[in-house]
Amino acid sequence: MHLRKQVSYRKAITKSGLQHLAPPLPALGAPCSEPERQIRSTVDWSESAVYGEHIWFETNVSGDFCYVGEQYCVAKMLQKSVPRRKCAACKIVVHTPCIEQLEKINFRCKPSFRESGSRNVREPTFVRHHWVHRRRQDGKCRHCGKGFQQKFTFHSKEIVAISCSWCKQAYHSKVSCFMLQQIEEPCSLGVHAAVVIPPTWILRARRPQNTLKASKKKKRASFKRKSSKKGPEEGRWRPFIIRPTPSPLMKPLLVFVNPKSGGNQGAKIIQSFLWYLNPRQVFDLSQGGPKEALEMYRKVHNLRILACGGDGTVGWILSTLDQLRLKPPPPVAILPLGTGNDLARTLNWGGGYTDEPVSKILSHVEEGNVVQLDRWDLRAEPNPEAGPEEREEGATDRLPLDVFNNYFSLGFDAHVTLEFHESREANPEKFNSRFRNKMFYAGTAFSDFLMGSSKDLAKHIRVVCDGTDLTPKIQDLKPQCIVFLNIPRYCAGTMPWGHPGEHHDFEPQRHDDGYLEVIGFTMTSLAALQVGGHGERLTQCREVVLTTSKAIPVQVDGEPCKLTASRIRIALRNQATMVQKAKRRSAAPLHSDQQPVPEQLRIQVSRVSMHDYDALHYDKEQLKEASVPLGTVVVPGDSDLELCRAHIERLQQEPEGAGAMSPTCQKLSPKWCFLDATTASRFYRIDRAQEHLNYVTEIAQDEIYILDPELLGASARPDLPTPTSPLPTSPCSPTPRSLPGNAAPPKGEELVEAAKRNDFCKLQELHQAGGDLMHRDGQSRTLLHHAVSTGSKEVVRYLLDHAPQEILDAVEENGETCLHQAAALGQRTICHYIVEAGASLMKTDQQGDTPRQRAEKAQDTELAAYLENRQHYQMVQREDQETAV
Repeated sequence: MHLRKQVSYRKAITKSGLQHLAPPLPALGAPCSEPERQIRSTVDWSESAVYGEHIWFETNVSGDFCYVGEQYCVAKMLQKSVPRRKCAACKIVVHTPCIEQLEKINFRCKPSFRESGSRNVREPTFVRHHWVHRRRQDGKCRHCGKGFQQKFTFHSKEIVAISCSWCKQAYHSKVSCFMLQQIEEPCSLGVHAAVVIPPTWILRARRPQNTLKASKKKKRASFKRKSSKKGPEEGRWRPFIIRPTPSPLMKPLLVFVNPKSGGNQGAKIIQSFLWYLNPRQVFDLSQGGPKEALEMYRKVHNLRILACGGDGTVGWILSTLDQLRLKPPPPVAILPLGTGNDLARTLNWGGGYTDEPVSKILSHVEEGNVVQLDRWDLRAEPNPEAGPEEREEGATDRLPLDVFNNYFSLGFDAHVTLEFHESREANPEKFNSRFRNKMFYAGTAFSDFLMGSSKDLAKHIRVVCDGTDLTPKIQDLKPQCIVFLNIPRYCAGTMPWGHPGEHHDFEPQRHDDGYLEVIGFTMTSLAALQVGGHGERLTQCREVVLTTSKAIPVQVDGEPCKLTASRIRIALRNQATMVQKAKRRSAAPLHSDQQPVPEQLRIQVSRVSMHDYDALHYDKEQLKEASVPLGTVVVPGDSDLELCRAHIERLQQEPEGAGAMSPTCQKLSPKWCFLDATTASRFYRIDRAQEHLNYVTEIAQDEIYILDPELLGASARPDLPTPTSPLPTSPCSPTPRSLPGNAAPPKGEELVEAAKRNDFCKLQELHQAGGDLMHRDGQSRTLLHHAVSTGSKEVVRYLLDHAPQEILDAVEENGETCLHQAAALGQRTICHYIVEAGASLMKTDQQGDTPRQRAEKAQDTELAAYLENRQHYQMVQREDQETAV
């Protein structure tokens, strides 16, 4: 009887793909006799797709223990290091040569479809668990509630857990926790079951076989006649068919990822979606676009779409939905991976993906509100009144797009975008990061500003809005750029129409009201956009007729071209259905006893450095220990993070006392952001544009954590007292004291030596004792010059905070400022500190080089682009000051 139970248990394990858990079990399954297959990193949609095929990506995961076990591991036999690969869908890791050995232990990936043949008619339509053994597992056992033992060595061969790669349930790998009924029970598909497309919905069809040629011809002719009357989804055979089982609780999701968006960020995030979802609902847009997938899933009820990319990716998907005429059209959510992401900001999805867990993103898509978005038609035709002499070489008579969702513009901004587009087409390898893209934009804008290529724009256009001619008003304004805006955001998050409440002469701006906002910009108002300014509000209208008398750069949702003299008509096309990220409805109280949120909260604020965050954000406890107390705030219990931000920034302005920040604490950086410490297994950043969507009680339990990118890490930070404790006297935070009457202040040479040795504590002590921070050595080098030469960020920050402003532009014998020196050495962070402190970027050394040119000579193109960008803003600010005078 005991033997019979053991055989039954082994059969069940074999059926679930876990027979490799026990050493004798691989012998029970015969090796697969299939021919050698290619290693795939994408889902196979052809008729030759393999059931349960893994999706492999290269990995550098630590450890040398392969999932196939020592008995079949090729690397173990060769006794040498070989590359490893990880399956994105079930997260097993094997050596690349061992992939074929998975057939010998008969372990397949979680099945993403089912066969439609006669043998599968009697198969149950529910989804089975896909059990995988794990040597490392987070969380707790679903049966006993105890945590999993974490081995300190990555070389451990002991299996600690068994988990399902569908629902993510995990059990201890012992019979008392993981029993036979767990193997056989149906899988719930986990917490995201509402958005997961079950593999039982996706059937592989068999190609019809016809034996008689005459019959083939007759059917082919009949097929052609019928297909001419069918919709775009019919009329041809596909290897896979979607047969959904509708449910009012389900919101099945299709994920489209543009792997090239945001400096190739999409290529990394696609692996996370393959893990949480059915791999056959995740699509790489570089493999053929969205049309085939949308046609295949067009009959799925309550379908939603997640577009992972920039605003151009979203526009591509919306245009494809227009072509297919799906009824009703599925709503589209956005995961912003692009550079500008203005539509994503408008719909509360933020200005760019940082590190929010994909699990949270899926929850937001499921819970988001369905809203409408106006889409506008563009029709361009040559201007019959323009002569041939007005035509320029390289100009086109066709717009890049015939519809826009965000904006249509002409003039300065379109010229800059066109330069960027042409440069990227010529050298795509130079535009592989979001930072580099933005810096190129800034440099091109600066060059175009100097050339003044758009200063005569008003002389060559005529604008009629809803029958009213705005040309006289435009000629008086003399704009260098005109924008026809559909959404509130423009140019990476700015609000060119102004903030709500600032435009009393017009209706509030909406993305679903059927109106466009027409805005004019001078160079001054364009520069002011980045600091909260806005353009000249011209009108709100439903229809525009724009006539140009010469070739002018234009752009449609970021797609630029130089358009020949034309007549352009803009009118409402339709409305797209979108998903807007909603404010969280269920707040997790700060206190673990689940008490109602009080009227007021008194909560500790602690900040984390970027260095510590990068190293420890997967370990909550260590990151909490590395944080630095900032102070205490008192806020209403239902406060969102926008309101909480104002209270935290006020800590630096309050006098010393209850809740105030210690004077020895480093000031908050303008770029600080909130960290969510409760709703995921790790800390993650909250985008500034999404702070109004999150309550304080949702992201914190006992205290609020914020990330300050300019805070020193724990390894480099001097010991600072907490705001609630008395200030101790230590070498790194000395108590200010007065010098005795006959005591001389420290010599300048001592200060120089401290700066050269990167001795922050000694320099601070000498300054507190009366040392002169403006001391110069024999070569006229300041202490800041010496700190830059040694690369001491801590000393540089101290000097910038405490020395007079004159130290920034002080020059040594060869005419170099400290910024020249930092640029030549490629010290990006120090350059940022010095520029933000107010150093001039126009000063030249004895060779006539500016700091930007020194960075170029050092072949640091990204630093040079940053310095050129800041130089441009300094020039614009100087021009504004001179104009005001």
